[in-house]
Amino acid sequence: MTQSPTDLAGDAVERDVRAAALRAKEASRTLRAASTAQKDGALRAIARRLRESTDAIVAENADDVAAATKNDLPPAMIDRLTLTPARVEAIARAVEEVVALPDPVGRVEGLVRRPSGIVVGRMHVPIGVIAMIFESRPNVTIDAAALCLKSGNAAVLRGGSEAARSNAALAAIVHEALREVGLPEDAVVLSPSYARAATRALLGLVGIVDVVIPRGGEGLVRFVAEHARVPVIAHFQGVCHLFVDEGADVERAVAMVLDGKVRRPGVCNALECLLVHERMVDALLPRLADALAKESVEVRADEVARAKMPGSVAATDDDFGREFLAKILAVRAVSGVDGAIAHVSRYGSGHTESILTPSYEHGQRWLREVDASCVLINASTRFNDGGELGLGAELGIATSKLHAYGPMGLEELTTRKWIVYGNGEVRG
Repeated sequence: MTQSPTDLAGDAVERDVRAAALRAKEASRTLRAASTAQKDGALRAIARRLRESTDAIVAENADDVAAATKNDLPPAMIDRLTLTPARVEAIARAVEEVVALPDPVGRVEGLVRRPSGIVVGRMHVPIGVIAMIFESRPNVTIDAAALCLKSGNAAVLRGGSEAARSNAALAAIVHEALREVGLPEDAVVLSPSYARAATRALLGLVGIVDVVIPRGGEGLVRFVAEHARVPVIAHFQGVCHLFVDEGADVERAVAMVLDGKVRRPGVCNALECLLVHERMVDALLPRLADALAKESVEVRADEVARAKMPGSVAATDDDFGREFLAKILAVRAVSGVDGAIAHVSRYGSGHTESILTPSYEHGQRWLREVDASCVLINASTRFNDGGELGLGAELGIATSKLHAYGPMGLEELTTRKWIVYGNGEVRG
């Protein structure tokens, strides 16, 4: 059968992706044996070069942002795409925070002597080759590189075409830093193509890629989950709730809602739904309605809440369990902590759930009974972030539970193997 030009192009993309992944796999052998000092040296070099190249990075990014704006990308995606000098500095600081973290590779846990005389334990080891498939967020290029390098993993990065210039500039900095300390440049490789065929090819590299982590919109994550032949750690929707319990401080409630909804509405830990104890609607909702109106937030409320929130519109059932990624907030009155937990159980996405309550008992019930990757008492949903939780950075917030649940830092980028010390014992 004669192949069409499209088939030939697809074959070439597949070959290029496979070749890039094989280079990463070869580099992973060197990286697995690298010392902590060598890995930290590479990270320090990355941070230094980020600062030295800030103007050039921002200039490349400006071209990406201009093209994305011209192509009418959603405001949330534009926000995640944009790099400013302050954001570049924040990325550099995050890399330095990873340097300061303990190296998990080689750590041994649970040593115990068995009746046979052998001593058994478990050692943290790198996973191997990690493929990151992500949209819009050029900071992921550095976050993924830093976390994978420190945890001894090679990385294959497939960003979105909307961030092509930004990702290339950042990857070049990583490669310069790796060469500086004598580590293989191919420890971090960019996918050679942005074509859909490249993503499919990457997802099929069984025996080369050890795990793939998608980070982006629901469509991307579902495509990866449905087409991957290699293991996937999924980062699905962030349908995040805040429940304001009876007796909660009204001003604190308003501040937490504004922080969760207004500061960066396009991120996955933004607040999407507010649940209010029915005995708090009179005290809270009129005050909150004024604050949200000043920030141009559209409120979609159930019948009880709508009566107390001038300017709100009637919510439909589709508004609950929806990730808006915009200045839109769903609001519902509930009968109490039982009603709030039932709502979250039905509509939550396993991402982030917070309660504002003066009750120790209700707070503890929230921790025990709410199923999410991060559960908070009296704190904004925006704290479910690798940097805020002390991980330095993150590869994403896993909602699929295996083998990680929540922000993925160094610990989550290792696996454990059994080790055995003996003295000639035989099982018999």
